[in-house]
Formats: sequence, structure tokens, C-alpha cells
Amino acid sequence: MSTPRRSTKRTAIRTASARAGRPVDRPADDEIWPRVTRELADDLAVDALARDRAGKAPFDEVARLQEAGLPALLTAPGPTRRGADWRAACAVVREISAADSSVGELLAHHYALSWSSSFFGLAGQGADDDSVPAPSLGVRAAEERWLLAGGVEPPRAGSGPGLVLTPADGPGGGWILDGRRAFASGVTVADRLVVGARPGGTGDLLVVLVDPAHPGVFTDAGPERVGQRLAGAGTVAFERVPVEPGQVLGVLPHDEHTVAPFSTLAPLALRLLLVQVGLGIAEGALAEARDISRAGQAGPVRGDHAGGPSVTDGAAPAVTGDDPYLLLAYGELATAAHAAAAVVERATDALVRGLRAEWSLGLEERADIAVLVAAAETVTGRAAVHITTRVLELVDGTAGDDARGGGPGFDRFWRNARALTAPTQAAHRLRDIGDHYLNGTHARLTLQA
Repeated sequence: MSTPRRSTKRTAIRTASARAGRPVDRPADDEIWPRVTRELADDLAVDALARDRAGKAPFDEVARLQEAGLPALLTAPGPTRRGADWRAACAVVREISAADSSVGELLAHHYALSWSSSFFGLAGQGADDDSVPAPSLGVRAAEERWLLAGGVEPPRAGSGPGLVLTPADGPGGGWILDGRRAFASGVTVADRLVVGARPGGTGDLLVVLVDPAHPGVFTDAGPERVGQRLAGAGTVAFERVPVEPGQVLGVLPHDEHTVAPFSTLAPLALRLLLVQVGLGIAEGALAEARDISRAGQAGPVRGDHAGGPSVTDGAAPAVTGDDPYLLLAYGELATAAHAAAAVVERATDALVRGLRAEWSLGLEERADIAVLVAAAETVTGRAAVHITTRVLELVDGTAGDDARGGGPGFDRFWRNARALTAPTQAAHRLRDIGDHYLNGTHARLTLQA
């Protein structure tokens, strides 16, 4: 049943994508990217549950993204490209995630990594003004239709040396990359990997571009995840992989006192994009539950121990759309989603201002951005888990069979929210927010997410 609909959607996507790639001397159409995104989200929603249960590597999902042209969305405008800004990128990730959060996470990591040349390159840091800069990674990725994956953050204390670079022999220079590390998204299907490694395991961090098709690169998808199953997570081993000088995208000094505040927006940009994924999960779950409740299929609701609505064991008949407890439940959940969205919008506005400031960004401005992103993470993470948990109760009359292959599959929203938010230490974020609010303390200028 899904095949004809998918084919119809893809035709629309191809048409809109072709318009998005038209020359820039024609009038702008602000509806292009929202329309492309909406059409792709509808396409992904058709078979999201079936793909989640199949748990295959997301090659088909990446093909759909590329067909829609979304990986090139953040690319600077050119003769055949129409770029968009970070607000548009965040909106795209959020809407795609409402349909399939694994695909949203793939796109989030790609967008953050596509700006590696901007965050870590030598432009604005004393480079020779007469030099001709190489095309940015984002431009190259758009031209070559690459999906980027990886991670540039250094290893955490006690986790080993991470990835190590040693000087290559021969007149051409360059490096040899060795090591092994796990990545949260995209490495099983990526066209290029962007990773951070240290020469000799110490000192400044170099950000390098690696072709995963090289025979010295080994990718292991690892065990099946509880949630975000189609995000392409895995572990990558590098064994004597050559890195040419042109594959070095930039550098991050080891000494935090010499790090430019703009460079340290990189982890904040990724964190905010992943917040958009979490918000999309919550909104997608709530919208699907609403559709079922409107159809009169929701399970019976009563007051729980905290005074809010809860679901019984299904002995009573299904409730209708004017049931006061059902209305109370949706009022509570919609309010939680609206509150999270408001906090996320404020953090997005702050990040966009910081990105526009580029190398003139100051410490105070960077600290304010970090606090707002941390607040967005905390509020949205809690809302996503709460909403997806309560939605399971609201649709209990039809979703109780999920584990055995029946029902509308609402368990995937809860699993995805849990998998996405588990790595975030909410207590640490709240402590940093409190320290900044009470004492005016700045967070350290590091690449750690």
C-alpha cells in the first residue's frame, strides 16, 4: 500500500528539489524548502514503523534525503545552489524528526559537520589574505552529494587516546590516521567522515576528512539499539589511513585560552540540532495520538495518582473527543510541547546571532548561547520523554500490541526519545545554568558536547 504513495511523493519531491537548485538570479521562493521538507516528511511517515522494525542500514533513507536535496540546504548560494540559513535547517530537522527521528538525527549530524571548515578553518584567524581558499566542506559535500558523519570532539578523560595522527613518510607530507571510536549517527552509510585526531595523541586537534571506502577503514554497526535504530550509529576503526594535506579541514588549539569562541559554537550547534530532533519526536507522537483520539479509537481515561489523566486496563468503552479527562490529558501534553518549543526558539535565535558574528563573537555572547542551548536540552528532553510516555497510555486501546507487531507503533516514539536523551546529563546542564545565573560563570571553551 505504501509503494504507490511513496512514488507519488517522490515525484513531487523531485520537482521541488529541481526548483530549489535553480540559478540564484531568479526571484527567491521562501516556500521551496518548507514544501520539500513537508513532502519528504509525509513520505517517510508512510512506512516509518515498518522501517523501524526492520532495522536495516538507512541507505534508502539517505537516498530519499538526497533526492529531496536536503543535505545541501546549508550550502552557501552559488550559480546552481540556493542555500538556506540555520533557522531553516533547524526547522527541517524538526519536521523530518516528527516523521522519522532517525532520519532527523542523520541530517542533524550532517548539517553540523558541513560547517567544519567554517568553525575550524584558518579564515579569520590570521590566514594570508592573498591566499585562495579551498571550497568549504559544505560546498564540496553539496557538489559531490556527500552525506557527512563522524565527530570532531576529543576523547573524554579516561577513555583512551582516541584517534591519532603520525607524520607520513615521503615528500608529499600529510598524516597517517589510526585509532578506533564510536559515533552516534551516520557512519554506516556516510560518504565521508569528519573526525578529530591529535598528532601523536597530544596537542592541538586536527579536523580531517576521510573516505570510509578506504581499505583501512572498518565500520561495525554494533548491536541493535533500543531507539534511533536507523540513525546509522556504529564504531569505526582506522588502520594506517593516509590523510593528505588537503584533507585537513582545520585545527582546534589544545589550550582553551587560545580557542576562538566561534569555534566552540560547533558542539552547541550540534546539540541544538539534536534538541530539534527531540522536539520533533514529541510533536510527532502527539500529532499521531491526536489523530487516533479524533477517530474515537483511544483507550479509556481516568484520573491518575497525581490528579492527571491516566488509562485504565481497557475494560470500559473508548472515550469520545469531549471526555474531560482526555481533554485534560491533551491540554497538559500540548502545553509541554509549546513550552519546549518556546525555549528552543529562543536558543535557536541566540545561536543564529552567534553564527552571524563569526570570529567577532565574544566570551559573554558565547556563554549566553551555551546557557540557552543547555536550557533547551533540559526542557525538551524532559518534555519528549514525558509526552511519549503519556501518549502510550492515551492510545493504549489500540497500541497495546506493539511488541507483537500490532497497533500503530507508538512505542517507537518512546524508545527514540529515550535513546536520544540518555547521553545528556541533565544534572550537569542544570548545574552549569545555575552557576552562570548565580555567579556569572562561563562554561569552558571546549569541543565536548
